[in-house]
Amino acid sequence: MTMNFKRRLPIPKEIREEMALSPEMAARKPAFDAQVADVICGRSDKRLLLVGPCSADNEDAVLDYMTRLAALRDRVAEKVVIVPRVYTNKPRTKGTGYKGLLHNPDPTGAPDLLEGVKAIRHMHLRVVEETGMFTADEMLYPANYQYLIDLLAYVAVGARSVENQEHRLVASGIPVPVGLKNPTGGSTAVMLNSITAAQAKQTFIYRNWEVETTGNPLAHAVLRGYVGLDGINYPNYHYEYLERLAEKYTPERYENPAVVVDCNHDNSGKRPLEQLRIVNEVLDSMGRSEAIHGLVRGFMVESYIEDGNQPVGGGVYGKSITDACLGWEKTEDLVLRMAERL
Repeated sequence: MTMNFKRRLPIPKEIREEMALSPEMAARKPAFDAQVADVICGRSDKRLLLVGPCSADNEDAVLDYMTRLAALRDRVAEKVVIVPRVYTNKPRTKGTGYKGLLHNPDPTGAPDLLEGVKAIRHMHLRVVEETGMFTADEMLYPANYQYLIDLLAYVAVGARSVENQEHRLVASGIPVPVGLKNPTGGSTAVMLNSITAAQAKQTFIYRNWEVETTGNPLAHAVLRGYVGLDGINYPNYHYEYLERLAEKYTPERYENPAVVVDCNHDNSGKRPLEQLRIVNEVLDSMGRSEAIHGLVRGFMVESYIEDGNQPVGGGVYGKSITDACLGWEKTEDLVLRMAERL
């Protein structure tokens, strides 16, 4: 029952320099970030769409998907700001099973975390350079986001992490929007407390440094549903929930109140084909309530090339090896219909 300190990994700056973002794309990032921030702040009438695989596991399939997404982005650019989900770490409630590219850069070999870090950056970098879209990832490990910070346009804090103090403090110093999900138990109060912490100035120890942050005014809520004590799924995207949230989550209490609706996970009961219906219902609610219209700034959709999912090593190209996803044809239909209604 001891820790074996195997080796010291390169610092994030060294990894970023080894696989550097091109000067052309580095020059384009501020404008991309500003687009996303304008949506979160309500300065833009567009809506955000965070879309991509549940878990970005295979670089070739992910790049194939993202190339299709880039072409679709150009068709809806007047209504929708698309940020591709390149989620490379997979939280595990029981701590076992597929944990993401960091732990499994080579599914046939033993875990090699340095190679995993490099594989994660390489995948994100290719998406940025080959599609012109900066990416989103989940901050499962707060110490690791710095390996990607020059490539990320959006960071998510998951339902299992949102109550964790370090996640909240690090979120307060990240220079892009951070979406904080409601916890697995569904508590609105916990979610709003995490937003309060992320928007505040903080001082804490991070990677053996004493650091200070200015607070992140772009920290906001992500609604993903929850499972009750009775084991039943409870969605939190319905009109009544959004109406009650709009009464608590106000500009008087929070900077830039904003909600992104996660259309899969417990909102859909992990039934990915329901995501189009959920988007339409939320758009209906936005049309009926000015408060909800102002609060809901975007959607999160889990999507890959093929519908559904498969076991690790299943061998079907572009099919999720974690949660089931919406296939490409249905995704394209969802995005086009969303843009028509906005």
